[in-house]
Amino acid sequence: MEKKSNTFLETEPIGTLMRKYAVPCIISLLVAALYNIVDQIFIANADYLGSYGNAANTVVFPLTVVALSLAVMIGDGCCAFVSISLGANKKQDAHRSIGSAIVLCIIISVILTAVYLIFQEPILTMFGGRVNEDTFHHAKEYFFWITVGVPFYMFGQAMNPIIRSDGSPKFAMMCTLAGALTNIILDPIFIFIFKWGMMGAAVATILGQILTAAASVWYLFHMKAVKLEKSSLGLHLNLAKKYLPLGICSFLSQISLVAAMAAIQNMTLKYGALDPIFGQAEYAQIPMAVLGIVMKFFQIVISIAVGMSAGCIPIVGYNIGAGRKDRAGKLFTMLLICEAAVGAAALFIVEVFPHQLIGIFGAANESVYYTDFAVKCFRIYLCMMPLATVNKATFIYLQSLGKAFLSTMLSLIREVVFGVGFALILPIFFGLNGVLYSMPVSDVLTFIISAIVIAYTYKTLERV
Repeated sequence: MEKKSNTFLETEPIGTLMRKYAVPCIISLLVAALYNIVDQIFIANADYLGSYGNAANTVVFPLTVVALSLAVMIGDGCCAFVSISLGANKKQDAHRSIGSAIVLCIIISVILTAVYLIFQEPILTMFGGRVNEDTFHHAKEYFFWITVGVPFYMFGQAMNPIIRSDGSPKFAMMCTLAGALTNIILDPIFIFIFKWGMMGAAVATILGQILTAAASVWYLFHMKAVKLEKSSLGLHLNLAKKYLPLGICSFLSQISLVAAMAAIQNMTLKYGALDPIFGQAEYAQIPMAVLGIVMKFFQIVISIAVGMSAGCIPIVGYNIGAGRKDRAGKLFTMLLICEAAVGAAALFIVEVFPHQLIGIFGAANESVYYTDFAVKCFRIYLCMMPLATVNKATFIYLQSLGKAFLSTMLSLIREVVFGVGFALILPIFFGLNGVLYSMPVSDVLTFIISAIVIAYTYKTLERV
């Protein structure tokens, strides 16, 4: 019988494995998040862009998440499937699923790029881009160039979890880190020295994404546990039907965020216009810009939460495939404790240091209305982050167990039913503040459901 690969996932201490896999995954996702965040920081601090450029960045951000959602559906699904296949010693399924993921990612990324280029203005309008003419102008410029880089972005993000499943989490981290550092170095050069504005921020991002994609291609030819063959490359629909459902939770956690952001940004546009301050033309872009900043901080926190959970997918998948439910259960306990700690630390930061956070995004160049609304937004919108991180961990852990349907349903309830629903309903009663209340209300109600699912999961893992 052929020797199993990655047997250390079944023998090394759980804590050691969690650090080995989760930390690089967290860093990879944080670095990926930094692409847009770094752009926004430099844009906000450029006098000739300011809050108009900031608002434009907020408008475009959800559209980059659409690309990310498709990439992680392919990558995370394939990662979970490969890990389970290696645990069950099914190497042929492993290498053919990776080849299928490569082909599928290229096809989908090209289609998405074409859709974005053809329907640019209607799409930007849908996400609140017409808050005023300056914002719309900057949004169009930024969106066009970001769209050009979509195929490279999606490929790098899809291959990252696949590289982790091959037993190389550090290389996966370095791929993303190299691209992000390129963006950080080029952003100030293009924005402040060349004065390329929104185009400069986008081009710096694209060049970083190309570097990440190139490093990923190199690794595919030097894989360890899985060796790609000519027969690997193909759609292999029979395998795609197995691994894509395992990535549905990752897809929904991202795409539903887009739906929530669309609802929130349109409600911000609608009820901001009714506000006595933000209804004035010179301040109209402030709520959109501020909300984008708060979402970026939340993205950092949720990247840590998702990275911690997604990094554990190969460990959980392998041990489930090998029949070691006891180790999977122990990892679940450690994961929930760590996720709650991350949420608590983030809550402390936003409640105690909101002025410092806003200062990073150019508050010194803006009006007092900008700062006051930003502080309120941070303290209300993000007040239930410990529950949000635990919820996210529960969804992704279920995904790693192969419980795609349950994971998917929970994600839909949180992001679509609650996230979109309360964003549309609460502003009717509370105006612009209702947009801020939608986040904590959604997290509290979701946690009640998550607690039941957590108890059910433990019972499942106790069965022999």
